[in-house]
Amino acid sequence: MKVEYINPFIEASQSVLKQMTGVEAKLKKVFLKTSPYDSDSVVCILGVTGKIRGQVLLSMSHESALKVASTMMGGIELTALDDVAKSAVAELSNMILGNTATILYNRGIKIEITPPSIVVGEKIQISLEKVKTICIPLSLGDGVELSIDVAAEES
Repeated sequence: MKVEYINPFIEASQSVLKQMTGVEAKLKKVFLKTSPYDSDSVVCILGVTGKIRGQVLLSMSHESALKVASTMMGGIELTALDDVAKSAVAELSNMILGNTATILYNRGIKIEITPPSIVVGEKIQISLEKVKTICIPLSLGDGVELSIDVAAEES
């Protein structure tokens, strides 16, 4: 996948995370994942169609999901990943992909996104055989880590 397609995911992720958490998301080393791969325990999956098509996954640990959801809800302490917390994490994914779509559109690349689906569990294994998966790892500090996995190709 072209860098011109990946950079908007990075820009949008850092911008939305700063807006929603007040913390600068530090980009770690971007890398290629080999399928199948193990994922964290909370995964939001969104589909992408248009100039590029495939899936984008926002993955984080249960603890990171609780911290992010808590911050998004004004600092309310969360002890369980209930429906409200899951909704906050799904909305974060939706905002990141919505901003990515806007950045791409402004650069002449039109995409559409599907609503997020959230998967919660242990030892989740992701298998995306037909396309390469580019992992964009981000750190919000204080042990909060997440990754944006882009498994898409130019159509």
